Amino acid sequence: MTSPKSKTARRAPQPVKKPPAGQSPAKYVLRLFVAGATARSRQAILRVRQLCETELKGGCDLEVIDIYQQPALARINQIVATPTLIIEFPPPLRRFIGNLTSISGLLVELDLVKKVKLNL
Repeated sequence: MTSPKSKTARRAPQPVKKPPAGQSPAKYVLRLFVAGATARSRQAILRVRQLCETELKGGCDLEVIDIYQQPALARINQIVATPTLIIEFPPPLRRFIGNLTSISGLLVELDLVKKVKLNL
């Protein structure tokens, strides 16, 4: 015996909503890996928190991970240098490694400032 096929309408999958051009996504997910309580680590934490408060207007989730306290997370995320900022959302996943004293590079990586191509 075969069962009769129901004639239910299938819904098309909902596309992922992207913000209009020029607007930032609703929430950024950032992970900052530091090594201990050094001056460089404190400076990196300060800069990234400052960025979250001023440029992202609190629209970010920041997780600070000390690789000495949680070495397993450093291995899983393949951290080879600190400080390392991983931008998990919005995709694609991006890494910003090294000197975080200037936030201008972070602004470009977070697409808050458009990248400029120079034609020489």
